[in-house]
Amino acid sequence: MDRFQSMAVFAKSVETGSFSAAAEALNLSSQAVGKHVQALESHLGVRLLNRTTRRQHLTEAGGAFYERVKIILAEVAAAEGVAAQSLDTPRGRLRVNAGVSFGAHALARRLPEYLRRHPEVSVDLSLTNRSVDLIDEGFDVVFRVGELSDSGLIARRLAPYRLQLCAAPAYVAAHPPIRHPVELAQHECLGFSYTELRRRWQFQSPEGRVDVAVSGRLMADSGEALLSAARAGLGVLLQPSELVAEDLASGRLVELLPDHPVPTRPLHLLHAPDRRMTPKLRSFIEFATEVFGESVVPAPAGAPARRGRAPLTTAPAAAPPPAASLARPSPAPRPRRG
Repeated sequence: MDRFQSMAVFAKSVETGSFSAAAEALNLSSQAVGKHVQALESHLGVRLLNRTTRRQHLTEAGGAFYERVKIILAEVAAAEGVAAQSLDTPRGRLRVNAGVSFGAHALARRLPEYLRRHPEVSVDLSLTNRSVDLIDEGFDVVFRVGELSDSGLIARRLAPYRLQLCAAPAYVAAHPPIRHPVELAQHECLGFSYTELRRRWQFQSPEGRVDVAVSGRLMADSGEALLSAARAGLGVLLQPSELVAEDLASGRLVELLPDHPVPTRPLHLLHAPDRRMTPKLRSFIEFATEVFGESVVPAPAGAPARRGRAPLTTAPAAAPPPAASLARPSPAPRPRRG
C-alpha cells in the first residue's frame, strides 16, 4: 500500500475515533481502513492502536507517531497549496534573449512595465546578435529577426522589423545628394556585420525592389557603434527604427530616401513547445504580443511606432512536433480600437 495514504488514513482514524467513522469520512470501507493501519504497524514493527469492540486508543508509540504524521500531512498540504497557486500566479526567473538593438532600445524600455504587472517574476535579459539555441542555452523565450528556419519551436508573430536609412547633416552637406538607392553605391555606407546588411541593401521603389551593393571603410557587429560613426559624419547608416528614432527626432541624423522604404523584416517571439505552459511564460508572451504586436499605430516622423496586440501563430517544424506545438492557421489581426 501507499505509505503516505496509509498515514493519512491512520490520522483520520485517530481524529474521528473509530475505523468506521474514518471510513465514512474517506469514502472507504472499514476493512480498507483497518488494512491501512495494519500495513503501517507491520512496516514500523510496533502497534499504533489498541482496539476493542467498543473503543480504540493510541499506544505510546502510536501517540508519538501521530504527532509526527500531523506535521507531515500539514507540510504536504501546504506544498500542494503552493503548487496550486503557482498554476495561476506568474513567478520565478524568466530567461529572455534578443538582438542588441531591439533588446536595448525597444524591449528593455518596456520591461519595467511587465515587471510592475508581475512582481514575483524576475527577468534575466541576454542581448546578442548571434543566433542562440533556445533549448541548449536554457532560454525561455527568444526574439528573432529575419526568416525562421525549421526548428520545431513555437513562433509568435510580432510587428515586422522596420529599418531606416539616415546620415548626419554634415555628411549630407559634404557629399552628392542621394535621390535613388542605386546612388548609394557611390557613398560611404556603414556595414552591419550580421545578416545580409553586410554588403547588400534592399529598397522598395515604384519600379519594384531595388538591390544595391554597398561598401564602406567601417563595418561593425554593433548597431550602436555604427550609430556613433554616423553621428560623427562617417557615412550612411541603415539600422532599426528603434535605434535611430531619437537621433532623427533631435536632428542629429536626417532620414534619406523616404520614398524608397526598406522592406520590413519578420520579427518573432520563439519558445519551446510545452503542454503545460508556466504562468510566467504565458504572461510574458501575452505582454510581448500586446506591446510589439502586428497592429502598428503610426507615429510622427522620427519617433518609434507604437505597437498593439498581435495574433499568436506557430513556426514550421522539420519533423512532426509534439501535440502542443502543432501549427494552426493564424487568425486575422484584430483592428485596433481607439
